[in-house]
Amino acid sequence: MTTTANTTIAAKTPPASAPARFQFPDPPQRELDEAMTNYEYLHGVGSGLHLSRHFGNRNTTLVSADLWVAPAPRSGTRGLRRPDLLIAFDVNPAACKETRGYLISEQGKPPDFVLEVASESTAHVDVEQKPRDYAVLGIPEYWRFDATGEFHGTRLAGDRLVGDNYEPIPIAELPDGSLQGYSAVLNLYLRAEQGGLGWYDPETGQHIPTFDDRQAALLQAEARADSAEARIRELEAENRRLRSG
Repeated sequence: MTTTANTTIAAKTPPASAPARFQFPDPPQRELDEAMTNYEYLHGVGSGLHLSRHFGNRNTTLVSADLWVAPAPRSGTRGLRRPDLLIAFDVNPAACKETRGYLISEQGKPPDFVLEVASESTAHVDVEQKPRDYAVLGIPEYWRFDATGEFHGTRLAGDRLVGDNYEPIPIAELPDGSLQGYSAVLNLYLRAEQGGLGWYDPETGQHIPTFDDRQAALLQAEARADSAEARIRELEAENRRLRSG
């Protein structure tokens, strides 16, 4: 006797589609003068890369530019800003790449540091509006750099958040005419010098390593290796001469 088993195939319910990942809109086209000054004083001289290497772990440290900063998804455009330079520690940089911006609700904290570079088209916003907006976002330090001082009224300025408001960070004039202020969140001195912006380590008193510094160190290491190799060859030749004698 043959029996046939009845097999019931359960209908598979298609999984619910995951909600679309929130993404910030594409940034608007910058004014030409703004783009040129950002490149000249930050990106063209490699400041972002030098700072990234100085701070180390890129998996948890974000050094970026032109990222939208907002308190939460779809929080509206009021106070929405894209600083010329943004630095945040103990965050998830990969999430910023996915959203094309910095969501404070997702990261669990605001950026630690933002900086704006002066241009004729945006200087009044940097000085008048952005301090209020960055204070509302809870960003601990807001800095401004102006190569000539023509647009911001000074070449270097910094504010530290105390309560709900910013208070000026002391700026000193050095003997060579440079202006310098200390960033507590970065543990670096910012210096307006020779028409540019420098980043100085208070422990060494030296600028953080740059492309030129790394290239010079590499050439020195190669020179030492060549010298050591030449010395080894001399010793080997001397040893052979003594043996043959």
